Amino acid sequence: MKKIVFLVFMACLLAGCSKLTVDNSAVSELDLQRFSGTWYEIARFDHRFERGMEQTQANYVLRDDGDIDVLNTGIKDGEPQAAEGKAKLTDVPAVLRVSFFGPFYSDYRVMLIDSAYQYALIGSGSDEYLWILSRTPQLSDSTKAMILSEAQRRGYDTKQLIWVKQ
Repeated sequence: MKKIVFLVFMACLLAGCSKLTVDNSAVSELDLQRFSGTWYEIARFDHRFERGMEQTQANYVLRDDGDIDVLNTGIKDGEPQAAEGKAKLTDVPAVLRVSFFGPFYSDYRVMLIDSAYQYALIGSGSDEYLWILSRTPQLSDSTKAMILSEAQRRGYDTKQLIWVKQ
């Protein structure tokens, strides 16, 4: 057991030391009350824990203690899927620490959000994760183009995005 914990620790340490190739800076302000609620996943980079998922949504509920309950849902191979997690605040307003796996937390960075809280560009502590979220299942072509332009300006390879069937 100690060996497994050590290997996980070393993997996390090494991942944190890798060179970041994108600008993943977060917005300067985030109103968590307005951010709470349901978001549709419009696009994402491929990663194993969402591979093959469609109709994905994230629901954020602000708790009295300041943490956030997270419920991600979707359909995989015709079967409903759900993952419950939690998010914690950090010293940076739009950077949260999210966990779905016990004591292991990852950065969740709100890099772009419109003034009406209708769409968002989300990154992480590495350049391997990127999400486009919306309050509605679809975004207009002009809004998608603007978000893609921002992601490209930050150095993300938007050709890697998977457009999620809603």
